[in-house]
Amino acid sequence: MSRRYECTDAEQRAAGLTDAASAVRRGELVVLPTDTVYGIGADAFTPSAVTSLLEAKGRGRDMPVPVLVGTVRAANALVENLGPYGQDLVDSFWPGPLTLICRANRSLSWDLGDSKGTVAIRMPLHSVALELLKETGPMAVSSANRSGAPAAITAADAEKQLGDSVAVYLDGGPCADDTPSTILDLTTAVPRLLRRGAVSVEKLRGVIGYVATDAGPESDD
Repeated sequence: MSRRYECTDAEQRAAGLTDAASAVRRGELVVLPTDTVYGIGADAFTPSAVTSLLEAKGRGRDMPVPVLVGTVRAANALVENLGPYGQDLVDSFWPGPLTLICRANRSLSWDLGDSKGTVAIRMPLHSVALELLKETGPMAVSSANRSGAPAAITAADAEKQLGDSVAVYLDGGPCADDTPSTILDLTTAVPRLLRRGAVSVEKLRGVIGYVATDAGPESDD
């Protein structure tokens, strides 16, 4: 039976974060609020938990799960390096709605799906998410909805779609902004935009000079 906590209440928030962290360590699934939409998360280093996450969403291994981190130090431990642009992007937009795709640290034992040696990482700008991540370490987190269904902007939306496949629901209230994170690929010579989102191309170019889009590196947003 799922457990739900109202994180706008201080006592429930503390109890919910403790319960959620314990659930993640047991390989169970939790739903948490982020600065974009609600996410469904699991321990990034427990392959069976990541498999359960994909099954709960009805999603295949061909769409590997991104990873949320609570600190920049945690992110650095997950990747070979941030490349020539990554640190400037992190300094400018983290915590916040920018997902960076980097080469994964080859010494890590994890299975996020068919990732081809890369990992999508982000530090969310949401106090509940950050508190949980600092307690659990990196989590595999995807949007808290069934594959193909609308993203959940409330915990109730997520619960309707995911039900008892999730052990703990952390209810942080409605999402302030359901615009998805911008996804930027740093594994190529020129940073390449894979998804337009809350961080505009203009803002990215203001930090790193140029970004390749479908129309090429000099195209307008």
